[in-house]
Amino acid sequence: MPQLIRQVNARRVLGALAGGAPLTSTELVDATGLTRATVHAVCQDLIEQGWVLELENQRSSKGRPSRRFQFNERAGYVLGIDVGAAKTTVLLADLHGDTVARSGLPFSDLLMPSDERVDTIDRAVRQAMDTAGVGAKQILAVTAGVPAPVDRAGKVTTTDRFWGIFDIGLSGALTRRYGWSVQLENDANLAALGERWRGVARGVDDLIVLIAGERVGAGCVESGRLLHGRQGGVGEMAYLKQVRGVGSAEGIAALARQWGAEAIADSPLLTAYADADPSAVTSEMVFAAAANGDTAARAVLARIASRMARIVASLGDLLNPELVVLAGAVADSVGALLADIEAQLPTYTYTPPRLAASMLGDIVVATGAVRHALDCVEANRLS
Repeated sequence: MPQLIRQVNARRVLGALAGGAPLTSTELVDATGLTRATVHAVCQDLIEQGWVLELENQRSSKGRPSRRFQFNERAGYVLGIDVGAAKTTVLLADLHGDTVARSGLPFSDLLMPSDERVDTIDRAVRQAMDTAGVGAKQILAVTAGVPAPVDRAGKVTTTDRFWGIFDIGLSGALTRRYGWSVQLENDANLAALGERWRGVARGVDDLIVLIAGERVGAGCVESGRLLHGRQGGVGEMAYLKQVRGVGSAEGIAALARQWGAEAIADSPLLTAYADADPSAVTSEMVFAAAANGDTAARAVLARIASRMARIVASLGDLLNPELVVLAGAVADSVGALLADIEAQLPTYTYTPPRLAASMLGDIVVATGAVRHALDCVEANRLS
């Protein structure tokens, strides 16, 4: 029992210090409800364990020295990994969540063998660690996001061929190589954690983040709680096949590329950008042409906005979020679509949510993975 009490007290003190600002003994007493003697004893234990630093004493107005303590954000590090379809992105962060190194590498092919994909991720991880001068033993938690449903046991649900591509045994491989405990999570779920932590959704308890690049997937937060479902299937968008005016889970980038190629004959700018080759049209070209007044490109974006309005409205009816955030590879461009989508929402739903574009760019999933890894550290650091 005494050991349990010490652990509970230590969690109180760490919780008070985790905000980042140094606190005096008196401030810790007020924040935790513990006695001054207990605060000093707990802090001494935490200093010996490396979780807390004692700063130089300062004198109060009465001349009495005041001990000051600060959470040691460099007591360890976490890794957030985004395993995308085309590339992997890695963030190495301290225990305040501040990025100390970032790396990324492309995958050679969508259908590359699992061991090659794991090796690519491993190289990106090593690059981040080498950049920061951090060793494997300093990594306290690792979370990786994949574009597939992940159940509560951290297993990829492989009922779909595309999802199966990401069932690569990453957790086991990194555990064998480094001894880490690696948590696997769906990429859209992590994007929701990232947006709520450091994105446009801070303070929002009812939230959906749409990863809307090649395929549409959703991370759903209800009353501040991330939703998973029995097999991790909450937010998977196969139901869109049944939605009139939608018909598939293809995302904004895929549709812009496909419909832009079809429209190239009527688009002088797309013709110039792609050297008259429909197969060379990219989503970036379509958005750029529309921004420069190309009528055919604007028609493509209007068509995409209509489709996305139906998707957002269906989520508004099903889950009634306050905010829907469009994220992923197209986030930097979708600002051009927001007004059109929002204008159409009342046509399809009585409960239209607010709409926003992510500001986290291509690190939205990795940012959420860092948050998830920090949560794991906070839950287990004194166990």
